[in-house]
Amino acid sequence: MKRMVARLWRLIRGPLQWRVLWFAHAKFMVGVTGVVRNDVGQVLLLKHRMWPPERPWGLPTGYAIKSEEFPLTIVREVKEETGLSVKPGRLVSVTSGYKLRVEVAYEALHTGGTLKIDNFEILEAQWFSTDSLPEGMQDSHRQLILGDPQE
Repeated sequence: MKRMVARLWRLIRGPLQWRVLWFAHAKFMVGVTGVVRNDVGQVLLLKHRMWPPERPWGLPTGYAIKSEEFPLTIVREVKEETGLSVKPGRLVSVTSGYKLRVEVAYEALHTGGTLKIDNFEILEAQWFSTDSLPEGMQDSHRQLILGDPQE
């Protein structure tokens, strides 16, 4: 039986193999977060309109779109949400185990642009030093900023 399946698999090479794999495996959204810092080490935090009122502060974040490289998701999301430009850096975290998503986080460096927040998603944007992070912040984002190991 295994030989027959292997032979069939080799016969359907190319796009058909990818379609079979796509139908046979789980689908996930990929959330991408940016730990954006400026040249003096402050971190960019956003007060998100759609997040729980008791925890609205967090890092710029969004979902990757089809065919988008994850570091470029941060460039796009920061630009859309704040008008600022960033250069993506190293990967700092990959978290799985969720039912429908995977979370990745990258460092990013502020490189320019003029702050103009997207009022639909964002209520406020501010630079914070790591020793004066605001109350009402996502715990996972605080861990990313401070470099604490995630539980």
